[in-house]
Amino acid sequence: MAPAPCYVPRMNADTAAVARDERAGSFFSLTPERVLAAVERSGHYTTGLCYALNSLENRVYEVELDDRTRVVCKFYRPGRWSADAIGDEHRLLAALREAEIPVCAPTPFEDGETLHATDDGIFFAVFPRTGGRCPDELTGDEFEQLGRLLGRIHNVAASLSLAHRPRIAPETYGTACLEKILARGGMSPGVQARYEDAVKRLVGIGERLYQGVETFALHGDCHRANLLRGRAAGAGQITDQFYFLDFDDCGVGPAVQDMWLLLPARPADCPRELDSMLAGYELFRPLAHPTLRLIELLRGLRYVRYAAWIAERWDDPSFPRAFPQWGTDRYWEGQVADLYEQIALLDQA
Repeated sequence: MAPAPCYVPRMNADTAAVARDERAGSFFSLTPERVLAAVERSGHYTTGLCYALNSLENRVYEVELDDRTRVVCKFYRPGRWSADAIGDEHRLLAALREAEIPVCAPTPFEDGETLHATDDGIFFAVFPRTGGRCPDELTGDEFEQLGRLLGRIHNVAASLSLAHRPRIAPETYGTACLEKILARGGMSPGVQARYEDAVKRLVGIGERLYQGVETFALHGDCHRANLLRGRAAGAGQITDQFYFLDFDDCGVGPAVQDMWLLLPARPADCPRELDSMLAGYELFRPLAHPTLRLIELLRGLRYVRYAAWIAERWDDPSFPRAFPQWGTDRYWEGQVADLYEQIALLDQA
């Protein structure tokens, strides 16, 4: 069952640039009062209880409704995703929920839509509050359980046509991100030359490795901080189960993108955990084992994308506080060393 279409505020081309700047300033200065006002205008009545949850990319708040239940309100960073892209995220979550896969899908508003916007154009959605804890460590049985869950998620995601989500590939996570970094990174000439060389070499290797690899929509940022272990009632008993949260980075990429971030170390250093995950995954979906060689490539590309992510967000007052070392020579020297390490591992493989 697909969610209803999103409500999108309309504007003409002449006012678009001004509106983007205004939305950014409004986003940085979101207050609980403005959050509550937006939620109530969308048909939810609140008790006034509202507090911020930990999130750098978006603004996320827990809000208490008048029936004393709690919801999580997610305000999307302006300029990152279009309404169509967010709609793809919501369609995937709705399809996963329909398949009885434990995810946290948005709750429709009174008008049946899952995406609304504030008066100044900031998109937001309301999600049910999901209880649980992030696992510190995972056992072999738990890795197998996660493999089964990922196999089911990928079967559903691969059946959908999500045309508005980005590609997770060398050109997007490598070349495009390099351009953003060089524009804002403030590197000294010597460091910049080596950094640029490392990224281009990584992208060159990636383009060769990506040839013929199956790609489809997937979670995209599947690490333990986006994983909850909670309790669910069913069939007359209460059981523990995993929930995947935050599909904000949903993209089109290879299956192993959703596997390697869950592993405790490089594949060569945790073969049992990887084997357990693959055993669970392949109960539901086949995996071409040669694609496991993409893991170290994807790790290197993530280094580049992470640096570009900070560069793009540097005007957000919270980012200089969270990443005080970013942009220094010491930071970029460390990045260069990490990238050349990944290149060496890929060359050996």
